[in-house]
Amino acid sequence: MLLASAVVVWEWLNEHGRWRPYSPAVSHHIEAVARAGPRAGGSVVLGQADSRLAPYIIDLQSMHQFRQDTGTIRPVRRSYYDPSSAPGKGVVWEWENDSGSWTPYDMDVGITIQRAYEKQHPWVDLSAIGFCYIIDFATMGQINRQTQRKRRVRRRLDMVYPLVSGTLPKSQSWPASPGAAAAPPVPACACPQCLLVMSVKATASATGPGTATLQPRKAPPSTTRCPQSPSAGPRATGSPRGSASSAASPPGTGSGKASHPGLSTLNRSHLQRLAIAQSRVLIASGVPTVPVKNLTGSSPVNPALAGITGILMSAAGLPVCLTRPPKLVLHPPPVSKSEIQSIPGISHTCRKTTKKQAKKGKTPEEVLKKYLQKVRHPPDEDCTICMERLSAPSGYKGPQPAVKPDLVGKLVKCGHVFHLHCLVAMYNNGNKDGSLQCPTCKTIYGVKTGTQPPGKMEYHIIPHALPGHSDCKTIRIIYNIPPGVQGPEHPNPGKSFTARGFPRHCYLPDSEKGRKVLKLLLVAWDRRLIFAIGTSSTTGESDTVIWNEIHHKTEFGSNLTGHGYPDINYLDNVLAELAAQGITEESLAQEKD
Repeated sequence: MLLASAVVVWEWLNEHGRWRPYSPAVSHHIEAVARAGPRAGGSVVLGQADSRLAPYIIDLQSMHQFRQDTGTIRPVRRSYYDPSSAPGKGVVWEWENDSGSWTPYDMDVGITIQRAYEKQHPWVDLSAIGFCYIIDFATMGQINRQTQRKRRVRRRLDMVYPLVSGTLPKSQSWPASPGAAAAPPVPACACPQCLLVMSVKATASATGPGTATLQPRKAPPSTTRCPQSPSAGPRATGSPRGSASSAASPPGTGSGKASHPGLSTLNRSHLQRLAIAQSRVLIASGVPTVPVKNLTGSSPVNPALAGITGILMSAAGLPVCLTRPPKLVLHPPPVSKSEIQSIPGISHTCRKTTKKQAKKGKTPEEVLKKYLQKVRHPPDEDCTICMERLSAPSGYKGPQPAVKPDLVGKLVKCGHVFHLHCLVAMYNNGNKDGSLQCPTCKTIYGVKTGTQPPGKMEYHIIPHALPGHSDCKTIRIIYNIPPGVQGPEHPNPGKSFTARGFPRHCYLPDSEKGRKVLKLLLVAWDRRLIFAIGTSSTTGESDTVIWNEIHHKTEFGSNLTGHGYPDINYLDNVLAELAAQGITEESLAQEKD
């Protein structure tokens, strides 16, 4: 036991052997359940803290995260850090991935960067902690020492991670409940897959002679450790979070199909026998069970896949009872044309993308002038764009705007202060649509528009009710965007882009609030903010149409993926997401004008 004060960061192990931190909000949720002890049930549903993590459950007894719809399991841990370090101050360092979104660094990387930043070093070399990157604070860029590729980085403030004080346990696992079974012996390789095989062998031995006997295949003489093992360390040439596709994905989205010596000996009959035996033992003992969801759509669980999932869950200490999976209901029952109704108060039932209206005859300096007040005596703080002191000239090193680098301005609504030089440069690097978004608080000045490619949006009422909204009919939205060629506002002008999964069907309750959301979605559609072109966070495909931070419900009669009903918070959440894009009830009045 240690007597200390520390911040707690909950982390999960990715496919590259790197421990990735959960967000502060999710860590607070996990920590609250962990502190409640066994009376809380020992399981944490991550979707309660972040709707994007709806499929994930953490079992605190075994310290593993389980993804319900795929059966993927990953180790988790509870780490302690100094309260004066980045997580204790709510500081998050992020890098810009290929899709243009921001990805947090691993915790040890972020702490190293923050330490150098606080010491006012001009740059920090990350090779000492295993990465071939240099972070240049003057340009706020990440430079790959081998390829010289540059990415933008940024520093932002978030919630402070949970603080604990007093007696801290040396072990990072949750205390075992009385009478818990002993863990299987740890093999020479401690990667999750080797641990899985050891657990399977232990189970086979415990269930008696009627079950399969597993014989591990011998590794080649030259093999000294498993390539999947965390001890192998991260790849020195890789991004601190691996590829862009894996960086953008939520925890546990990896396929888990890597070839592994021990797993090759498990055939279908072995898996079936083990799964059935484990299920019988758990049911007979009265242990609460977790059904395996959505493995094969509406058909019965495939025996081999069920067996694999059962072994994975039991290896992690999760109680499991294999059942027929709940039915995924993506679409409503068939609806005839005569049953489809237009929506009262909303004209037409279809809308095409409005082309971008370019602001002609105005320079960036003229556009920004109406949003700013000049500051003659700058405050003693940093410009959060270039990270230089406001009392010194701008540190921006790119194409030079026609503004003196030492001029300082204050945004009139939010009051945040920046170099004018930096604001003009930021505007030139954006959509150049006559609007500006404060990089500190995200307040929007003017009318923000996006880069959504051409397409069509249909909307009407169908005579069926959504789960949780039995008192009203349903608004169905159908988006259809064809593939095409990227324009000058897109990431790769002149290059073709794909459009997967269209037409996309989305659903809202035909209630007063549901109709309000629809009206605001129509504004977002007209402003080209619902979709964008980038890299898919689920498939890793680049130059494809992706959602643009306004969540939609695409499941009609279920909520197995987290994109359906019932969800009592959805309408309020999507209203907040629309407001973050500058779309509120005031926008409806502006559109009428």
